[in-house]
Amino acid sequence: MNESVIPITNTQLALSVLLVLVSGLVSALLRLGLLNSLLWGTVRTFAQLFFIGYALSYIFDINHPALILAIIIIMSVIASQASMQRVPSGFPALIGFLSLTTSTFLVGIIVVALIIAPEPWYSARIAIPICGMILGNSMNGVALSLERLYAEIRTHAAEIEALLSYGATPWEAIRERVRDALRAGMTPTINSMMVVGLVSLPGMMTGQILGGVDPREAVRYQIVVMLMITASVAIGCLMLVLLSYKHFFTADAALDHQKLSKRQPYSTRKKGR
Repeated sequence: MNESVIPITNTQLALSVLLVLVSGLVSALLRLGLLNSLLWGTVRTFAQLFFIGYALSYIFDINHPALILAIIIIMSVIASQASMQRVPSGFPALIGFLSLTTSTFLVGIIVVALIIAPEPWYSARIAIPICGMILGNSMNGVALSLERLYAEIRTHAAEIEALLSYGATPWEAIRERVRDALRAGMTPTINSMMVVGLVSLPGMMTGQILGGVDPREAVRYQIVVMLMITASVAIGCLMLVLLSYKHFFTADAALDHQKLSKRQPYSTRKKGR
């Protein structure tokens, strides 16, 4: 396929705001209290994406490995902060950062350097979008795992304490809860794999097709993307729970109820009506 990309003019881009007005109308009619969030989200979407569009053009021209590394680390910091917003305050943010960064670099290097293999292998045009897709999906999986881990420990606190009283180690007492947390983090990604191509055409594949790429070639890239996302989510969730489960226990291996009772950050709780 040699069809050129169909450009979107400023007027056509402005017309896309009509789509947000539909959501705003639903919110207003049903009094959902989401109108301000929708408007602010729309403004941020325009501002952030235009900024990153110009910034990436500059970064791609430089194409220096140190700059690429710095960009990915900054993305990892932002992703870790976003994923930690769904759990009670007091949880070590460094654990989330380490989990996301490790999974991103491990899977990203394999995909960029070995599978896609651009020239040079650290090509910013390839590395940054790939790592961005990994982080975007991994942070959701990590957040779900951690949120589920908190819920499972709260629900089964009596059972965990009973196991500890019989001489179980913290890991032995919490192992089943860890498994449930891992399943929660990985299940959405696995479900996506089951219906990809049948129910939905993923973003990367759709973007390539709209850009004139042969669908058969777009499919190859999408397969790589789906498998890399699955691997990164699995690694990120596993690292998170392995590094964090001791956080729920005191120095003498007792369940720390004080940490479990801490409230979630205000931004994740319901605002006043």
